[in-house]
Amino acid sequence: MKAMRFFMVALMCMMISSVCHADDRIVPVNQLPANAKLFIQENFPDASISYAVLDKEFSGKRYEVRLNNNVEIDFDKKGNWIKVNCKGFAVPAAIIPPMISDYVNANFPGTSVTKIDKERKNWEIKLSNGLDLKFNKSFKCIGVDD
Repeated sequence: MKAMRFFMVALMCMMISSVCHADDRIVPVNQLPANAKLFIQENFPDASISYAVLDKEFSGKRYEVRLNNNVEIDFDKKGNWIKVNCKGFAVPAAIIPPMISDYVNANFPGTSVTKIDKERKNWEIKLSNGLDLKFNKSFKCIGVDD
């Protein structure tokens, strides 16, 4: 009986998840918020947008943008960046908070940040050596994963 209940709950979760993502759609570049377009121009001047997806989630709208250099950037509904994934290449230094840069340079010399993710209470970064670091809002390192 427990197995059947578990199966039903899992099935319902999958159905809800698929319905929630049914609102994803490709959007023209000119429909991206101005802040998002400006961020891309300033930080990835040699790249162009391959495509942009408007993802409507429970928490609101989110834009997922892929550049022609394979960089992936997520923006909130106002065009503020949330996550930048450079797929093994260094994230532009201008978007990394100085305290995080200082920590990485002091503790992991010779590495670069290849992914950065702003969350509500934390910052997460991925280094070129494969380590994942987590920082609190005060930019204190609170976790390391490999």
